Amino acid sequence: MDDYQALLDRMKTAQRELLTAAAKANTLPSDGALRKIADLEVAIGAVEHLLDEDDEA
Repeated sequence: MDDYQALLDRMKTAQRELLTAAAKANTLPSDGALRKIADLEVAIGAVEHLLDEDDEA
């Protein structure tokens, strides 16, 4: 479970960095950046789900 939590923390940090860079830019984020942000959101949700299942077991 510690491995999942560490992965979750890394993904949240990566997503936060992408969002911060997008917010500081004076233009819209590139399609690639938006895709990475969205992909991270899905992956974060999946890991959170696994952690919730482990808590219930």
